[in-house]
Amino acid sequence: MSVEAARLVRVPSHGYAQLLGLTPEHLNDDQCRIPSATGLRLAELTARHVSWPEQAMLLVQQSKLGALGVWDYLITAAPTPLEGIHDAADYFATVADVSTDRLEIAVDGGLVTISHLNQADMDHEAACAIRAYGLGLYRQRLSEAARRNLIPVKVTLAAKAPRCHDLLIELYGTRAITFEAPTSTITFLTADLTTPTVHAQPGLSTLLRRHADQTLATAIPLHSWLDLFRTTLSSVYDEATPTLGVVAQRMNLSVRTLQRRLSEHGSTWNGEIETLRRDHVTELLLHTTLSVDAIAARTGYADARTVHRAVQRWHGTTPITLRRTGLRS
Repeated sequence: MSVEAARLVRVPSHGYAQLLGLTPEHLNDDQCRIPSATGLRLAELTARHVSWPEQAMLLVQQSKLGALGVWDYLITAAPTPLEGIHDAADYFATVADVSTDRLEIAVDGGLVTISHLNQADMDHEAACAIRAYGLGLYRQRLSEAARRNLIPVKVTLAAKAPRCHDLLIELYGTRAITFEAPTSTITFLTADLTTPTVHAQPGLSTLLRRHADQTLATAIPLHSWLDLFRTTLSSVYDEATPTLGVVAQRMNLSVRTLQRRLSEHGSTWNGEIETLRRDHVTELLLHTTLSVDAIAARTGYADARTVHRAVQRWHGTTPITLRRTGLRS
């Protein structure tokens, strides 16, 4: 996601960004791109204080025109709102991590359905807030493009129904909201989105698309704190059997701080070690001819029997069968 989007999440997060490895320099550099895991974690921390509908409404209120840079103007400067939202979908990577989130447009006769696709489960409140925010943001930008308040035909949310719907009714301008849907969508009449934008300037959309291309070409991808930890753990693992103390020292952290950071990211030291060993053992089984005894020696297991038990636990099969079938974890 872009730092413009991260700033919106950061405002009510009381400095949580720094806990996730984001420095003021990162958050002030519009070229930086933040992993969705980091953005979602910021939203999670914020969600401790408000419900997901409240968070979605707060984010939309903070998303004034221009807050998301060129992406905003791709919508509002296009010849029609429909062309604008298509441009926004094409350049979604300027504001979002497209490895986890997608914006899709479907035109079916008299209706246009805009979908915000996100991999997270509907029980995940922070993800629900982001999906709900996305739909509210699309309505807000399209209304700004049309220069009138657009009312959707219906809204579907991949979220469980909250106790109170009032904020969502205000956010979308309709009571036609369905919960626990497979996908979060907002649907408009095609006629509402195909009326020419009265203030559109010929050629401006082309210039904005070029600017968006340049933005993506010069983007600086940032790693999440968990990515940095895993890189450090892997480097230590390549040298010797990793210990919590050694990894903490490499990262200039105390052992207690390292454990707390892992907990903040929903992980544990033992879980990370297990994942690293699983990946290493699987890689050696699939891409080398080493014996199981040799693999055990290389990966810190006591003997071949221990590797057999681990592979059975991970993959539900034996090392030999895994190697033969090429099954990947």
